[in-house]
Amino acid sequence: MRGPRVGAALIALLLGLAGPAPVLATPASAPSMANRGGQGVLLSRQGTDLTLGEAVYLGLRNNPAIRSAYLQRIAQKFDLRVAENVFAPKLLINSAYQASRGSEDHARQAQLTPATSLLGEYGTRLSLAWTRQLSNADQAGRFRSDGLDIGIIQPLLRGAGWDVTTAPLRLARLTEQANRLNLKANVSQTVTQIIATYRELLRAQEQLRIARDALARSRTLLEANRAMIDAGRMAAFEVVQTEADIANQELSVEEATNQADSSRLDLLRLLALDLNTPIRASEALQAEPLTLDRGQALRLAQTQQPEYLAQLLGSQQADLNLVIAKDQSRWDVSLVTGATQVRDRYDGDSGGYGGGRRWETYAGVQVQIPLGDLSIRQAEVHARVEVDQQAIRVADARQALERQVNDVIRDLGTRWRQYEIAQRASELSRRKLEIEREKLNAGRSSNFQVLAFEADLRTAENARLNALIAYLNAQTQLDQALGMTLESWEIALND
Repeated sequence: MRGPRVGAALIALLLGLAGPAPVLATPASAPSMANRGGQGVLLSRQGTDLTLGEAVYLGLRNNPAIRSAYLQRIAQKFDLRVAENVFAPKLLINSAYQASRGSEDHARQAQLTPATSLLGEYGTRLSLAWTRQLSNADQAGRFRSDGLDIGIIQPLLRGAGWDVTTAPLRLARLTEQANRLNLKANVSQTVTQIIATYRELLRAQEQLRIARDALARSRTLLEANRAMIDAGRMAAFEVVQTEADIANQELSVEEATNQADSSRLDLLRLLALDLNTPIRASEALQAEPLTLDRGQALRLAQTQQPEYLAQLLGSQQADLNLVIAKDQSRWDVSLVTGATQVRDRYDGDSGGYGGGRRWETYAGVQVQIPLGDLSIRQAEVHARVEVDQQAIRVADARQALERQVNDVIRDLGTRWRQYEIAQRASELSRRKLEIEREKLNAGRSSNFQVLAFEADLRTAENARLNALIAYLNAQTQLDQALGMTLESWEIALND
């Protein structure tokens, strides 16, 4: 399928819709919004023809589901930033000020403690803190203290190793990939829905045209009947058949008009436009046969369809969740080492001065062994079950994808053959009616026979229309099954 070409006239019309808005997902071939010029025209004030490409473009710009999906991506991207920030240094500043009043002395104390921590990719935790204290009392005098504290913790079992420490980050990146696939799936489904709704409007418009053409032919036949009655070639009561047919055709026109308006409203809702906008689908209804290789189509779907790729990512996510769960069930054994340095300075009420500097270092092992707590292994059991279930889901998704691709390819071939048959039947029905009208004019046929052939033509034209729409929709479903909807329409996700 060739990508849409958005007309410059539509771009100008967009000026009056809802003001400037970011284009969330756009056809790659769409003209730049910055190049538009001239005074905009409200669609609600002037009727306009709308091509399929323009409908898709407007849907990408305004559809509520697509806009909501892009808003959700803001939170999802920030989740990834938080996960990627786990190995960055963290800074925390604590401060306090306190004034105390007692029976013997009044004092004021202030404390400032900036601290930083860093997690390494192998589980090593480094902490560094500096504390400064100031105290001023009326009787006890002034006291100042500052100190440095450095600590290093190296896990040996729980939380140790690159695989365990980086598992949450890798899980977050897989989740981000799944979110991008979900965005592609949502946009593809919305585009497919817009295409299908647009073609329903086309169907309703064509059915209205067929009904009006049939009504015009019936009125022409009525005039011919009256002329034949005046000439004495037809009984007067036979005109009742034609008048009844005209009444039926007028009823069909009213029904088709109502259906066309309903389809127009459905499309306007998807495009998030004013429901009073008098749009008309102007896309040409034409089709060409497609020849596809099932094997190539299946391989393409396995590399492009977002739902299937999301299932594959689900298996990797389950494996990482198992790594995390197994790690949580281990003993907590860590090497601990560090050093502290404290310096004190104080002034007494007698004017004396004192101070000192102290250094302390430490090293050791800390062990935490849980006993008798089955909840520790609960997460691991669930994670193992999820891995096995995910393997089943992937196998089922692979089979379902193969079945879906085979179904859409077979349906595409069937719809094309049905369209060819319906097209031939429509042409023959039209020719049959023309011949019968000539025979009626020559007095060799009856009015009833002409009306019966007229009904056959209407049925054949509607069957041809339905077969054509079904074939075009089958092409769209093929793109959806292969995961190629956005590529076929040259749509780039501005994510």
